[in-house]
Amino acid sequence: MSHSVQAAPPRPAPSDSSNRVTLGLSNRLLARPEVGALVAAILIFIFFMAAAPAFRSAESFFTVLYQSSTIGIVAVGVGMLMIGGEFDLSAGVITTTAGLVNSMFCWYFGVNLWVGALLSLVFCLFVGFVNGYLVMKTGIPSFLITLGTFFVLQGANLGVTKLVTGSVSSTDISRIDGFGSLNKIFASSFKIGSVTVWITVLWWVLFVALAAWILQRTRIGNWFFAVGGAPDSARAVGVPVVRTKIGLFMTVSFLGWFIGMHTLYRFNTLQAGNGVGNEFLYIIAAVVGGTLLTGGFGNAIGVAIGAFIFGMTSLGIVYAGWDPNWFKAFLGVMLLLAVLVNLYIKRMSTARKVG
Repeated sequence: MSHSVQAAPPRPAPSDSSNRVTLGLSNRLLARPEVGALVAAILIFIFFMAAAPAFRSAESFFTVLYQSSTIGIVAVGVGMLMIGGEFDLSAGVITTTAGLVNSMFCWYFGVNLWVGALLSLVFCLFVGFVNGYLVMKTGIPSFLITLGTFFVLQGANLGVTKLVTGSVSSTDISRIDGFGSLNKIFASSFKIGSVTVWITVLWWVLFVALAAWILQRTRIGNWFFAVGGAPDSARAVGVPVVRTKIGLFMTVSFLGWFIGMHTLYRFNTLQAGNGVGNEFLYIIAAVVGGTLLTGGFGNAIGVAIGAFIFGMTSLGIVYAGWDPNWFKAFLGVMLLLAVLVNLYIKRMSTARKVG
């Protein structure tokens, strides 16, 4: 006795669309790095609007934007470097080095300030190249390499400035040729009604937009995430890891040079000890903005929001009329709250994805 067995009709292969996991709008928003920082910024903004009446004016808001831009421009580069998995502790000091090289070279040799600015740019890019080259060729953590650079630049700033000028401050450069044109590029301002808008705010917006476009829309941006998240895998698929990371270090140095030029051409002179400690503000802005310390995650918009939080906090205390001696303590509390809110948003986002 035989039985005929009919084979079951083959199941249709699942389409690509059925394999995709479609996230809702809320999950997609919570997965973005800058969302936690945005929530924190809104809370801090509402707090100072309530606590500091002077904070509510348009003039105060644009002053906050200016304060944020002087931190945010360098923080954009530092954030991109952290996405690439590295740190640069020389980022604060190099802003002062850039201005000192420009001012002292031109004052001592009597040449146009444009020559000094270009020489300063080349020098800063060289420092960034050396940082990146040493990190990649020696395998020593960037924390240690750039800490060494930090001390070298800090000592050189003080020693060379005193050797050339006889004091720890540079000379007034406002009478040297080229000052007017460079001042317009790096340190000018204009009026909109009663509001003063500093050009660094516009430069900040431009740099953030450019960085966001590179990170999200270009192959080089993908390289930044790859070398920060999985450098071995990135190298295996042909990503130029060494060149990418050296380029990121040089980007930080370029943006440090830019802020150095702004400081020099706004105040005409520089104190050789300035800039120390700013490197932590850049890193804090990036972390508050959602950039991971372990690399491979973050974006430029989040870093900009992190810098804006710093600007609101630093000036909000002044507008509230509180004792400025509490500034660092209050700043620390604000930043901790911002990080906690950021962490909470990320955890909520992860839980909703798993669920």
